[in-house]
Amino acid sequence: MGRTKDIREAVEAELGFDPLVDPADIAVRNINGDVALNGTVPSYPQYLEAAAAAQRVSGVKNVHNHLEVVLPPGDYRDDAMLTTAANNVRNVRDDIEIGYDADPAGVAAGVQDALDRYALIADDSDVGVYTSGNTVTLTGHVRTWAEHDAVVGAAWMASGVSDVRDDLDITG
Repeated sequence: MGRTKDIREAVEAELGFDPLVDPADIAVRNINGDVALNGTVPSYPQYLEAAAAAQRVSGVKNVHNHLEVVLPPGDYRDDAMLTTAANNVRNVRDDIEIGYDADPAGVAAGVQDALDRYALIADDSDVGVYTSGNTVTLTGHVRTWAEHDAVVGAAWMASGVSDVRDDLDITG
């Protein structure tokens, strides 16, 4: 029973951690590493990303994606509306400013938790996660490029991060 619950909780945590997924209406079921995702998501990219997030979790053998894409009422557009929208997207200006600092403890803990879920980094690993403002610096040693990419990817996914400095060494 313990292991089944661990995998389900880990998948739920990963769905919550992944900024590309809104897990509000997703239910996770696990039977011996066979994970089923049920419920709804508001877009097709989230449908794909939810399954990818579940697949990242250690101990997951198969993901059965039973999610249904239900567009929010304002997002449904018929052909005429799509044509008009396409014609209106001529001059796009990007005036977006992101103005919040990463919470150092939160980022470090979030990245560490993600690495634990992926079961990629050994318990005796010396990987360090340090934050300053919106920049995360990663130090220490990993065994493979897969570990390296997982560590860097986890750092990028943490909220508030705008830059990741990669000072990791790959021992091979």
